[in-house]
Amino acid sequence: MARVKPRVKVPKKAKPGEVVTIKTLISHPMESGLRRDRDTGELVPQKIINSFSATFEGEPVLAIDLERAVAANPYFEFQMRVPGAGMLRFEWVDDDGSIYRMERAIKAA
Repeated sequence: MARVKPRVKVPKKAKPGEVVTIKTLISHPMESGLRRDRDTGELVPQKIINSFSATFEGEPVLAIDLERAVAANPYFEFQMRVPGAGMLRFEWVDDDGSIYRMERAIKAA
């Protein structure tokens, strides 16, 4: 099975009140739940990233619920106003219950 690999791009420093761009991508082997196994003819179970969230110091920044039409390697780009130095936490949740997490610090400029 392919390895799940989350990646994020976050500025290392930002001034309080500055608007920054955050980019995320997760490499993930997706299954829509509509494809049939070639050997057995059975439907291959759905396996998608069904939610993504980002928080800054425990405060929600972004929360997304995803459906089977999502791309195989979901990419999200969003902007946020940085209140000050702190930790951004990212979380992707898979249909099978797997949770993939990543953290990035933003220092005060």
